[in-house]
Amino acid sequence: MEDAVTSEAAGAERPALQRKIIHVDMDAFYASVEQRDKPELRGKPVAVGHALERGVVAAASYEARNFGVHSAMPSVTARRKCPDLIFVKPRFDVYKAVSQQIREIFAEHTPLIEPLSLDEAYLDVTENMHGIATATEIAEAIRTKIKAKTGLTASAGVSYNKFLAKMASDQGKPDGLFVITPKMGPSFVEVLPVKKFHGIGPATNAKMERLGIRTGADLRAQTLPFLQEHFGKAGPYYYWISRGIDERPVHPDRVRKSIGAEDTFARDLFMIAEAHEGLRPLIEKIWRYCENNEIHGRTVTLKVKYADFHQITRRRTSHQIIRSQAELQTMAFCLLDPVFPVEKGIRLLGVTISSLEAELVSEELQMSLAI
Repeated sequence: MEDAVTSEAAGAERPALQRKIIHVDMDAFYASVEQRDKPELRGKPVAVGHALERGVVAAASYEARNFGVHSAMPSVTARRKCPDLIFVKPRFDVYKAVSQQIREIFAEHTPLIEPLSLDEAYLDVTENMHGIATATEIAEAIRTKIKAKTGLTASAGVSYNKFLAKMASDQGKPDGLFVITPKMGPSFVEVLPVKKFHGIGPATNAKMERLGIRTGADLRAQTLPFLQEHFGKAGPYYYWISRGIDERPVHPDRVRKSIGAEDTFARDLFMIAEAHEGLRPLIEKIWRYCENNEIHGRTVTLKVKYADFHQITRRRTSHQIIRSQAELQTMAFCLLDPVFPVEKGIRLLGVTISSLEAELVSEELQMSLAI
């Protein structure tokens, strides 16, 4: 009875759509970049920061962490814990460049990317650009690509909400992958110490301990009014995460400039009707993304790769935003049809819509309503 009442009071229910969320966290990012670029540092305790009396550690390698050194620790304390600690001045321009490489890998799979820092982000892959069935497979593909492109390792957590995905990524570090399924979620939270909960810092943890709340099970035992009384607006959040429920969406930091999909076919295409059939699911996938994220564009680009891997692109821009899947399909077919007849078979087709703007739709609707 209490769950039903508090659910109504909190104004929250389980989401109708089961999300697939990945949390990617680079392993000792700044320090790992330094060890990658400077072989003499590999295998040694490294701290990125300034070895000054008032200096602070920005990041620590895993070798340094074994001595108890961690980020935000005063440099003097770090040196005391690890006398052989090697301090390296930070190179934020390099870290930003590597972070951009990693972001580009994320964007190959989903436009729904919420960066938390240069080395950490949430991804919503409920729908993904390659039609991969499971978020676990996507997470593994991303980790593999990051390793190949940057030489660095990333840990990933996969779950049905942001809170549990974040908790999962901590479980496999370093260079790990951990999955928390909907069936596992509540029991995983029950045994977790609240001091390990993302969003519960030392001060809140101390307050919870004074109230006798030390584990997820202890937190779940509290009523919503009790948590609101002691933790204010954060009370409902604690109430729901103790049950493995977190409905916060992944908020992209910006609208992508383009969104596309492509497919490599099992056999080469020679007939225009086959090519049309090959494009339709790609167009449907792109349009679904546009609708779900309330974004529309004006420019359509067609990509054609032939059997000999020669590639061409064709582009067309509309004077007005593309308002329907049918309109998008018409523009894509108009770009495709002049390619035929073909002497060499087509092994891959891709479609991209660009000049995306989220606010464009509402602006133009207001204009049309005014008229």
